Amino acid sequence: MRVVVLAGGLGGSRLARALAETIDPTELTIVGNVGDDVEILGLHVSPDLDTILYTLTGRLDESKGWGRAGETWNALETVAELGGESWFRLGDLDLGVHLLRTEALRRGEPLSAVTTRIAGAFGLEPALLPATDERLRTWLATPAGELPFQEWFVARGHRDEVDGVRFEGAEGAWPAPGVLEALEAADLIAIAPSNPFVSVGPILAVAGIREALERRSVPAVAVSPLIGGEAVRGPAARMLARMAGGTSPAHVAGRYDGLIDALVIDEADADAEAGVRTIVTRTLMEDAEGRRRVAEAVLESVAALQ
Repeated sequence: MRVVVLAGGLGGSRLARALAETIDPTELTIVGNVGDDVEILGLHVSPDLDTILYTLTGRLDESKGWGRAGETWNALETVAELGGESWFRLGDLDLGVHLLRTEALRRGEPLSAVTTRIAGAFGLEPALLPATDERLRTWLATPAGELPFQEWFVARGHRDEVDGVRFEGAEGAWPAPGVLEALEAADLIAIAPSNPFVSVGPILAVAGIREALERRSVPAVAVSPLIGGEAVRGPAARMLARMAGGTSPAHVAGRYDGLIDALVIDEADADAEAGVRTIVTRTLMEDAEGRRRVAEAVLESVAALQ
């Protein structure tokens, strides 16, 4: 079965890993969010692509949910000592990836090509593609003013309430090579339990991707990022409550109106209406059993929707 998953952040990486462990991993394509990308100390950092890469190749620091396992911080400590920008945590192992990526981009290599090269070197079996090779950046409208994503999320600890989201560069963005082909060849399209506004939203802001989902001829299923109306981690619940009016399955499904045929929800939300077909399971993916359970629920949607 050929599956495409739209993924951002830790929730995206966990569903991608779950599917890679359940189906033939070479039949899986992961389309990653690049709205979080940022330039730090002259380096191009792709946090969501890297989290997916580290998770699926056993390199993620599971205790933090980001960065490399066994990381050290010598370079960043020197930067801080010299009065440089140190609010964004760049570890020594992580820096190697950013250095190679930045050098390749400066030579004119597209982000998709360098991502494929890094993924191959790390032994990643599924295809990992950025949503677009174009510059795409997420900005948040807050009571403190408009903030770029990483300043809001990391530097300010996403404590500012959000009144709106925009995606700089989306109007000129086109899907990266291979993205539309993967969507057109898929037997199933899955949207990960990532924040609908800032993790999945930038992917869907690329017009060609949204249009591919709108004209799909195969099932599309999303996994809710909420359990009992609360996020496992991060600001998704707060953002849904403030900008969508609530945190029920219906509010999650409403973010994907016309783009999905089913929503996987947790047992805690089993009695709630969603406005689309629901598939109920325990959605917390803390271990191999949890990942298997959610992957099977996602794959179940193919039979359920036929």
